[in-house]
Amino acid sequence: MTSKTEKQKFKEFLKKVEDPNYQREINRALPLNATSLQVAKYKLCKQMLIYQQEKKLSDEEVAEKIQLSKAETEDILFGCIEKFTLDRLITYAERLLAPNEVKVIVESKKNTSHARAV
Repeated sequence: MTSKTEKQKFKEFLKKVEDPNYQREINRALPLNATSLQVAKYKLCKQMLIYQQEKKLSDEEVAEKIQLSKAETEDILFGCIEKFTLDRLITYAERLLAPNEVKVIVESKKNTSHARAV
């Protein structure tokens, strides 16, 4: 049997991602008015993705390092923060980013309203 052409592979990919029920391989964004917890979880996921890209690691290599399935690892790399608790994400980040240290920084919120009196 002959291998699929690039055009056939692309058509199959489009069919898969255009399916309204398809939820994989989509980078999630933070919700509007995200809580501090959501922001912390999102930043951990983002940092792990950056590490993967800088080190040119496959999803499988990251999964092995953090001791998760490939599917769960992809959930982290695509920012599916609702699927993980903060403590689990910290554990996975420590495994992946070792010997780096994971720290939490508390900062004052900046006022984003810019109303001016005339």
